[in-house]
Amino acid sequence: MVQLTRIYTRGGDKGKTSLSNGKRVPKHDPRVAAYGTVDEANATLGLARLHCGPEADAMLARIQNDLFDLGADLATPDDPDLEYEPLRIVEAQVTWLEQQIDRLNADLEPLNSFILPGGSPAAAYLHLARTVTRRAERDATALAELETVGAQPVRYLNRLSDLLFVMARHENDQGRMDVLWVPGANR
Repeated sequence: MVQLTRIYTRGGDKGKTSLSNGKRVPKHDPRVAAYGTVDEANATLGLARLHCGPEADAMLARIQNDLFDLGADLATPDDPDLEYEPLRIVEAQVTWLEQQIDRLNADLEPLNSFILPGGSPAAAYLHLARTVTRRAERDATALAELETVGAQPVRYLNRLSDLLFVMARHENDQGRMDVLWVPGANR
């Protein structure tokens, strides 16, 4: 269990931070950027929850917890000398996202156009969370080109952005309040 007794440590005052294995890296390290963007996505979900109905709120609460797991996964380099079992995203967490996508999408009409982010406040915040999640996915894949990253964190972020899109449509009166893109409308 994590115990935080002091919020500031002064350890980062010179531009470095510690990964979960104790290794010190610059705060702009790709690994720190990846889990930092996951944290940002998590914060946007907190905003979305303020506007969502009870079902979506419960789903987002579960996802927020998973995103802490994902951050821990990304903050732990692949190290065979670790003296503990690192927390990693598992297949079941990805599968749950897929199940939620299928369940919610079954209630929606098929799309004939791209959707502009907006509609209801809940949908707008879910779209914001979706775009930040996509950035987290890009950061994780960039990190994976430099260092070992498990497949599940990237898969989780990919499915999460899809789920957030479907949830936004669902929160937009099951798509009836979606704002559709009209190509070339202002020419």
